[in-house]
Amino acid sequence: MPSATPEAMLPRGVKDFLPIKAAKIEYLKHGLLDVFAQWGFRPVLPPSLEYFHVLEKGLGAGLRERTFRFDDRQGGQLVAIPPDITPQVARIVATRMREFPLPLRLCYAGRVLRHAEQQTGKDREILQAGVELIGLESPEADAEMIAMAVEGLKAVGASEFTVDIGQVEFFRGVMNGLSLPGELAREVETAIGHKDNSGLRALLAEAPISDQAREEISALPRLFGGREVLDRASAAVRNDRSRRALDNLARVLDILAVYGVEAHITLDLGEIRGLDYHTGLIFQGFLPGLGRAVCSGGRYDGLTARYGFPAPATGFAFNVLNLLFALDAELEERTRRSTDVLIFQSGADKALAQRLARLLRAAGFSAARDIYPRGLEDTLEYARKMGFRYVMTLGREDEGVRIIRVADGVGLQASVQDILAGDFAFLTD
Repeated sequence: MPSATPEAMLPRGVKDFLPIKAAKIEYLKHGLLDVFAQWGFRPVLPPSLEYFHVLEKGLGAGLRERTFRFDDRQGGQLVAIPPDITPQVARIVATRMREFPLPLRLCYAGRVLRHAEQQTGKDREILQAGVELIGLESPEADAEMIAMAVEGLKAVGASEFTVDIGQVEFFRGVMNGLSLPGELAREVETAIGHKDNSGLRALLAEAPISDQAREEISALPRLFGGREVLDRASAAVRNDRSRRALDNLARVLDILAVYGVEAHITLDLGEIRGLDYHTGLIFQGFLPGLGRAVCSGGRYDGLTARYGFPAPATGFAFNVLNLLFALDAELEERTRRSTDVLIFQSGADKALAQRLARLLRAAGFSAARDIYPRGLEDTLEYARKMGFRYVMTLGREDEGVRIIRVADGVGLQASVQDILAGDFAFLTD
């Protein structure tokens, strides 16, 4: 009977990440966290397990259904693995930080777990790196999130990308007051989300709504593009709620122009994802060749209130694994890291090799001992495969040191005394 493949030994939707991929993930995560820190955000570290009845207060229906939950044998209560970090931060702010002065600028990086349909092949484990800005209700706060997302994408090596901005209040203003039956309302939302103009027209043809309302809804899938979309939207809608949303977007775009990021911005007023969660401006970041967002976020003014602390809030998170998929090739050079020295010493006494390894590390170099019993040729082959720059071979202390550059096999001789004295000039090329 054939043995199981490595992938078959894991549940669907989760992965192992070997050193090369893991190095890229760490690069992405730390690059994003560095950007967050530059903008004044401080880290929080939520737990990987929560009481479900507490966590679900901050979850919309979609995330609630995708939450892993199980009985806790120790406490007898239902616990859950969070499917998103933002509700956890909302709980922390409302219950642990309510006496802190506002605004709060908080950031994080961590893993979440979500149920996914088996046939989709989607990841169930998601690595998020994001920020939450609590206590500010202003276009400048919304613009800050988008500008940070652009800066984060640039920091990790993305050059071509777009950030699509929507406004759920604009959509709600259009839909507000319409007496559409529940199923028809859901079908209309789906058609708008898929930019299905013909399907939307067919749905609205017999709907019990005014011609003006029909005209406003029909315009939504076409309201996509640059700043000129605001003028088209203003001409298409007449309700006050949608007009206030357009005013908010105009002010955000003015601030983004000051940040110099408007070249990456598109408007999509037919974007309605996040209706369970968000209360105003929403956005998603996309890279060429990847059909799913690498980051998403927006305003969610009602979330902390669910935990007893009303406060305006906005934020966003990167999906680090989507970033990895999109930037895999570009990250190759940025994350390639060699270990400086592999130290080989024959004979039973390895004290000299151990002393030199300690000195190299103290000087800021990376050094490993080739403890595995093998000859020099096998050690050189191992060093080539594992990314070492040099192999340092030692005999007795009076025999000197031979240093072999792994890339081309060129060797040079040095005295043990010079190296013990800290002469590591051979490592600076």
